[in-house]
Amino acid sequence: MKKLFLVLLCVLVAAPLVIAADEKPVIVFATDATWPPMEFVGADKQIIGFSIDYMNAAGELAGFKPEFRAVAWDGIFAGLGAGRYDAICSSVSITEERQKVMDFSEPYFRVRQAIVVPMASTVTSLEELKGKRVGSQISTTGTFAVKAVEGIESKTYDEVGLAIEDLYNGRIAAVVCDDPVAAQYALNNEKYKGTLKIAAVIEAGEVEYYGIAVRKGNDKVLNLVNEGIRMVKESGIDQQLMKKWISN
Repeated sequence: MKKLFLVLLCVLVAAPLVIAADEKPVIVFATDATWPPMEFVGADKQIIGFSIDYMNAAGELAGFKPEFRAVAWDGIFAGLGAGRYDAICSSVSITEERQKVMDFSEPYFRVRQAIVVPMASTVTSLEELKGKRVGSQISTTGTFAVKAVEGIESKTYDEVGLAIEDLYNGRIAAVVCDDPVAAQYALNNEKYKGTLKIAAVIEAGEVEYYGIAVRKGNDKVLNLVNEGIRMVKESGIDQQLMKKWISN
């Protein structure tokens, strides 16, 4: 009986090691799920969106399991540096400044900054907003674009939805944010549709792309994510996701 117990114990101890070896590696992604249609919380309280579907497809093709964790934008980069998660999948634009402190995957989405204004506004450029208060989400490229124009009063928010709400209520003159997000709020959101519009898309400056941010030197995660992104592009799944989430 004792011998049988020892054999069973060995099997029980060894089994998880075999299972673990067969399982896909898990990559934990932080995401600020307040950025529709890229990453947001759906009606069933699950995190959904273009980027989420993209990484799920990348994981399926490249052999890793994505796990998404809701993290507020303010502090999301500090959490990556502290090792609280493996990567950030949250519409992070690749910039030279960010590349100094974190690594980035291959680009997976091209983005431009858009100006959202009330329907009655005649504004067609950022320069026309000098002397006015313009909203954007804190520490985003939208904020960088606003602050680059001297004379605009920049008002930052923890979430872009709060900026849109202030615009809707007449507290600010415009909101600057990524173009797919601008379209979601101004053109597709039932509350704001017909009240807000996209005044202009800012074409000036370097081309802006989203990438997956990874802790500096974490090549294992970076290589898996890059392989997944390449396979999603090669398979044409990226175009399917564009039709599902972006093209209306």
